[in-house]
Amino acid sequence: MTVVADTSPLNYLLLIDSIDILPQLFGQVLIPEAVALELQRSRTPPKVASWLASRPAWLVIQAPTQPPLDAVDQELERLGAGEREAIMLASKHRPDALLLMDEVKGRRVANRRKLRVIGTLGILELAAVSGLLDLPVAVERLRQTTFHVAPSLLRTLLDRDAERKR
Repeated sequence: MTVVADTSPLNYLLLIDSIDILPQLFGQVLIPEAVALELQRSRTPPKVASWLASRPAWLVIQAPTQPPLDAVDQELERLGAGEREAIMLASKHRPDALLLMDEVKGRRVANRRKLRVIGTLGILELAAVSGLLDLPVAVERLRQTTFHVAPSLLRTLLDRDAERKR
């Protein structure tokens, strides 16, 4: 399986000190050049920017295949550069690709393209099921960031975790 990450999951996993679950769950993770640039912007938290500056071997920057100019996709053009390139890179590795993405618009586009998508919460749940982290602790750390999620979704996630532990 080829795993391609957008900016948001990497950013939040770094901020909550859980980035090391990615290689444990997936091995290698690919990011497009636009995601690498987004992780280095001036408003990026210093912790995130410094991590990327000395990125681990399991994180590989790879250019997506550019579509021909006459085939510019308006749906993709409405997305940010990171989401657009992550979808293009995951599409290049279809059908064996998993896209790590949180943004709703990008997820919709990816789903229409029949890409498998999982967000930060799904990654955390998968890691909890695999015994790699304590989900309530990770969720509490996530709540201390700028991550936006419906409280009902967090409650459902934590209820599933509690049920698994019984």
